[in-house]
Amino acid sequence: MVFERIQKLICEQFLVEPETVTLETTFVDDLGADSLDVVELTMALEEEFSLPEISDDELKKIATVGDLVDYVSRFVQD
Repeated sequence: MVFERIQKLICEQFLVEPETVTLETTFVDDLGADSLDVVELTMALEEEFSLPEISDDELKKIATVGDLVDYVSRFVQD
């Protein structure tokens, strides 16, 4: 499932436990993500899911893990 794969990537990058990453988790407030973290996660997602490059405009719309799951789900069939 998309959420579990994204959750695993987030846990690896931010060194958090899976139970702390929910659809409502925010990247900035809950995970303390900065711009470098976002770039690294974006690159990992593009590789993991064979996504086209995620535009800056799209990135600005992604504030929570749920937003990211919705975005990735548009490109991936579970």
